[in-house]
Amino acid sequence: MSHPSTPARILIIFFSLSGQSRGLVSLFAQGVRETGATATSVQLKPLADVPYPFGSIGHTLRRMVITFLRRRVPIENLPSHSFARYDCIVLAGPTWSYNPSGPILYMLDRDGKRIFNRQTVLPLISCRGHWKIHNHFLRKRLHLLRANVLPTIWFTHPVKEPWSTIGVFLRYSGYRPEGMHLLKKRYPRYGHTRSQLLDAREEGIRVGNMVIQAKQAGAPAISCRGDAPHERSSNSSEARPTTAR
Repeated sequence: MSHPSTPARILIIFFSLSGQSRGLVSLFAQGVRETGATATSVQLKPLADVPYPFGSIGHTLRRMVITFLRRRVPIENLPSHSFARYDCIVLAGPTWSYNPSGPILYMLDRDGKRIFNRQTVLPLISCRGHWKIHNHFLRKRLHLLRANVLPTIWFTHPVKEPWSTIGVFLRYSGYRPEGMHLLKKRYPRYGHTRSQLLDAREEGIRVGNMVIQAKQAGAPAISCRGDAPHERSSNSSEARPTTAR
């Protein structure tokens, strides 16, 4: 067991294209640090630029197809401290066409064994709403890497379907759907709300305290049972964060 004076250490590995995941991670890390634990963030950086927005409806359709097929996006080498031992690793990023993003898939293929083997891992997902396939695939991969996988936290955009899908598609194509006369009432904004960002901070506080208590007890943060996700949905109009095993 680590010496009690040693701070609990949490690594946050994340990818963000439009900035939504980055915002959640930033507030989550702030919450972790408020507990006295350390939070180290590593952002995945593609070797080639991934444009945002994609520039046209045609380019957006093409991007949707290749991400649905789980096309990997090569990334730069991670800093050496990414491969150290941590009390918890948070793996955060957006849903791309029902799947983890291409940079995260590439990182799992190339570096997964070195980073996640026998580590405690907390998935954090930012998504429009269709997170379940992403969650199932990611948790399965992490289990195969022999990680102790904690209940997933996910944040969904608060705009209801089908308007959320329509709005995101148009935005990725280079338009501003929140300013269009026929859509602005149904699609008033893109992305997560201020309330959700504050919720991310609260989640960071919760996780930080959980990890500190587990470290003091000399035990894993949570002993997970079984491989199948257990889902808990939220009925809040503000789309507060929810968790699933």
